[in-house]
Amino acid sequence: MTRRRSPAQRLAEQTTALALAAPQVVAHRVGRMMTAGPMPSARDQAEFQRMTSEKVLAFNQSWAAMMLQGSAAMTQAWMKMCLQPGQAMKWPSAATVNPWLNVLNAGMNPVRSKAVANAKRLGRTGR
Repeated sequence: MTRRRSPAQRLAEQTTALALAAPQVVAHRVGRMMTAGPMPSARDQAEFQRMTSEKVLAFNQSWAAMMLQGSAAMTQAWMKMCLQPGQAMKWPSAATVNPWLNVLNAGMNPVRSKAVANAKRLGRTGR
């Protein structure tokens, strides 16, 4: 039987995956820029363009996911406060922290998935 991971565990896993993939991608791309010099090949130019456009896309996807998840968390918190006003003043529990960890997870997912995919793709090219 598989155990469901908590939002904190998922965030730790995503952060670790990003921390491992990002340096690989940066090293590959910086090395590629260094070897390309002032006259990059068409393949290098395509990779440099991809590098720029995918960062913008991942940033936009991250913010959109966080906004969607955050609005759900805010609605949930507001409903709880309206329906159980005395509960709002209690110390935060896992039930109140988890929705905000879900916001962070939603924002981390597009960035992590793109970095991990790039690390795999660039690791295969050999250049």
